[in-house]
Amino acid sequence: MSKGKKPRSGIGRSGGFPGMGGGGMGNLMSQMQKLQEEMAKTQAELENEELTVGVGGGVVTVVVSGDQKIKSIVIQREAVDPDDVEMLQDLILGAVNEALDKSRALQEERMGGLTGGLGLPPGLGF
Repeated sequence: MSKGKKPRSGIGRSGGFPGMGGGGMGNLMSQMQKLQEEMAKTQAELENEELTVGVGGGVVTVVVSGDQKIKSIVIQREAVDPDDVEMLQDLILGAVNEALDKSRALQEERMGGLTGGLGLPPGLGF
């Protein structure tokens, strides 16, 4: 490094950050606003998306939305055994957990496509 020159920081001459395409703060704000709009649109779409999970050969079925709301639980008559309530509880629990896992995976897939380019640390994306 020559005498009198300061080391360069990560901020470029355009005022932007590396990898953000430059353009200054106005461009960054515009990108963030667009991202916010896309995320709201995707979230609204997820609310209308439904995932269905059946367990125990389909004797218990759970429908969950893409925003992780349980829409319905259907229990076939043959799953109801008064002498084995624990089995029915396990089936319901398993179906609900699997449905919620699928919903979270769908949400992560859809929202991750939007936030993936931001370089956010794990857990800060959706």
